[in-house]
Amino acid sequence: MTEQSGSESGPAHKTLEIGMALLIGAFGLVVIFGSLKAGINWGAEGPRAGFFPFYVGAIIVGASVINLWSARRDGDGRLFATWGQLRQVMSVVVPTAIYVGSMPFIGLYVASMVFIGWFMRWLGGYRWLTTIAVAIGMPVLTYLVFERWFLVPLPKGPFEEWLGL
Repeated sequence: MTEQSGSESGPAHKTLEIGMALLIGAFGLVVIFGSLKAGINWGAEGPRAGFFPFYVGAIIVGASVINLWSARRDGDGRLFATWGQLRQVMSVVVPTAIYVGSMPFIGLYVASMVFIGWFMRWLGGYRWLTTIAVAIGMPVLTYLVFERWFLVPLPKGPFEEWLGL
C-alpha cells in the first residue's frame, strides 16, 4: 500500500487513517470489556468501578467508527510521508522506546545519561566534551532537584544502588 508522488514513495494517507482508526477502536473495545468485568451497573454505594470507563470506551469506539468511515470515503491517494521522513521519525521513536523500556532494569539516571548522550552526539552532532557534560549533568541535576529537594524517589537501577543513592 505504497503511493507514488513524483519520485518519492511512502505509505498512503488513507492506509494510515484506516490503520489508526482500527487500532484506536481496538483500544476502545479493550476498555469496554475491562469495564464489563469491573461492573458497569449501580451498586449500593453508587456507580461501580467500570461505569465511567465503559462510556469512555464506547465514545472511543464510536469516534473510531466515524474516523474509519471518513477514511474509507476519502480516497484521494495522498502520500502520508516519504520513507526518508519516516526513517527520521523512527530515529527518534526507537531510541525513546529503548530508553523507556530500559528504565526498569537500569534506572532512570543511567538510562537518561545514555539517552541524552545518544541524541546529542549521533543525532545532534555535538562535540564529545559537551555531550558528556550534559549527559552526566542533567541526570545529576534531576537527582538533586527531585530526590533531594522535592523528596520524590525516582526509579533506580543497580548502579544507583551500588552507589548507595
